[in-house]
Amino acid sequence: MANKSKIILGIDPGTLVMGYGLIQVQGKTATLIKMDVLKLSSRKDHYERLQLIHACINDLIRLHKPDCFAIEAPFFGKNVQSMLKLGRAQGVAIATAMHAGLTVAEYSPKKVKQSITGNGNADKEQVWQMLQRILLFTEKPEYLDATDALAVAVCHFFQDSNPLSSLPKGKGWEKFIQQHPDRVAGL
Repeated sequence: MANKSKIILGIDPGTLVMGYGLIQVQGKTATLIKMDVLKLSSRKDHYERLQLIHACINDLIRLHKPDCFAIEAPFFGKNVQSMLKLGRAQGVAIATAMHAGLTVAEYSPKKVKQSITGNGNADKEQVWQMLQRILLFTEKPEYLDATDALAVAVCHFFQDSNPLSSLPKGKGWEKFIQQHPDRVAGL
């Protein structure tokens, strides 16, 4: 039986620069569809920027028809006002995806970096370089927010394709073996 193709939309939320990345998954292989950013003017009202985030994500969903949506959780900084604005941007992005019927997954920045590079403290350059190897592309975007979003999509692909990710928390190996007897090798 052929593996069904799946498209994942990844978002790195931001109130001035929002990154987005789309990958197509076929079996155990992911390929780059598109990565870019939505640049938002600081001169625009915050609510206008939220509306532009909604419109951009809506257009991406309409054009590329992703099967699922992955977003990076906000990094908790010291500036409360910035965190509130970022949380609103993330909320608008999630609501837009949910309204379109997409499943939503959220990953911490540390989880995304760990998934891509093996190091939860990797910098943006290391993430970009590893993504180039994973997805076989050469270009470097003007804004690394685009590769951050792409990393979120790839992280979701890795988490979604991990056989242990379907294991209910706290149930142990016995439940996994019951659910996947074909994956147990005879001793």
